[in-house]
Amino acid sequence: MADEKKFEAPAFSAKGTARDTVALPASVFDGTVHMPAMHQAVKAYLANQRQGTAATKNRKYVTGGNQKPWKQKGTGRARQGSIRAPHWVGGGTVFGPQPRSYAQYVPRQVRALARKSAFNARARENAIVIIDNFDFDTPKTKQMLALVERVGGTDKKVLVLTNGAKPNVFLSGRNIPNVHVMPYSDVSTYHILWSDLVVIEESALNGAGNGDTPASERSEPTGDGRQETGRTSKKVARAAVTKAKAAAKKSAPKAEKKSARPAAKKAAKKKGK
Repeated sequence: MADEKKFEAPAFSAKGTARDTVALPASVFDGTVHMPAMHQAVKAYLANQRQGTAATKNRKYVTGGNQKPWKQKGTGRARQGSIRAPHWVGGGTVFGPQPRSYAQYVPRQVRALARKSAFNARARENAIVIIDNFDFDTPKTKQMLALVERVGGTDKKVLVLTNGAKPNVFLSGRNIPNVHVMPYSDVSTYHILWSDLVVIEESALNGAGNGDTPASERSEPTGDGRQETGRTSKKVARAAVTKAKAAAKKSAPKAEKKSARPAAKKAAKKKGK
């Protein structure tokens, strides 16, 4: 669902001084909140965090039990074939977990929709704050903690989004339990919904038009400055393979001719004799 409301967010300086509110870009903050997309994205994110290394041993992997505990008949007891059978204590596990992948794939457009919906959900709650610029000369936890308190992030889970990777800002917030620092282009739906307050650097927000797609999913510039996507790179690779095959075909007849010349000379000598 969407509405025509224009969102604004309170703005602060790098030291936490309040200033005029800032209008959020309509390309992202258009009021769209798509619950199914957000649910799918968060579920896939959590599933992809699983290592899938849980494993149990069935009866063929448990040590021991290579002979019958007692003979088949005459003991008056139930027949048994191995002390490592599943019904024995210390025996193998039946239908236990085995290593496998829990990975889930979410289409790129669904991920972008879920990310936009999460931003809009926080904007509706007035839980977005804009910072002029993060100018941390050195890592300083005290400075980050003071900034979080001034923007109203006390006793809240705060997500700090910077314009690109900023190691000093990341190291300043690393030791604060409820503060998570990451680049704006790398934020996911899960991180936005995890937070109670989203603090965004203004320079990162100005480039929000291409921020719907994380950096790992956007196309990268080629050597000549053109944008190359995954499809174009595949086409270039196919063209290179085709050229290589054509060159091999051209060189093959020449090699055959060269190898045929000595044989022809030998045949001519035999005839002359």
